[in-house]
Amino acid sequence: MTQEEFEILSGRIRPRLVTLARKFSSAVRVDGCAEDIAQEAIMSLWKLENEGYPIRDAEALAVRITKSLCVAHFRKYRRERQWPTAEDTAGGSCATSLTDSGDFKKIKTKALSILSDTQRKYLHLRNEEGMSLDEISSLTGKPKNSIKSSISSARRAMLEIIKKEL
Repeated sequence: MTQEEFEILSGRIRPRLVTLARKFSSAVRVDGCAEDIAQEAIMSLWKLENEGYPIRDAEALAVRITKSLCVAHFRKYRRERQWPTAEDTAGGSCATSLTDSGDFKKIKTKALSILSDTQRKYLHLRNEEGMSLDEISSLTGKPKNSIKSSISSARRAMLEIIKKEL
């Protein structure tokens, strides 16, 4: 694809990418820079094209890249700031939300107690730190598939405990 063809393509898909990024930001109640995310997606698409990556449907790939970037920006936001609580969104606390919060903490503690140290570590890195499987793999030196399998079995075990408790 020539640079001119790419410019035409990017001009055509850019509005869709910006809209997608805005919708995502709105859905998770995070003020994001939709324009920046769309631009980053287009630049990633251009980089893949230049590196010879076989692109069958450029628009579909750009949408997928945009979604991944939205999630990455959300995870970064969540790490840097505290995710809004029920108090933030409802304007105050009520007895039900406080009770539910306490119950949830007890159930979560019980569910986590049945896991191995490794499973707890992987879940923490994935869920609390927002790290990708690749990041966890490079941090721990373990294969990505092994980490994915461990997280999956840990989630299944926790789900069984949660089902029993509820």
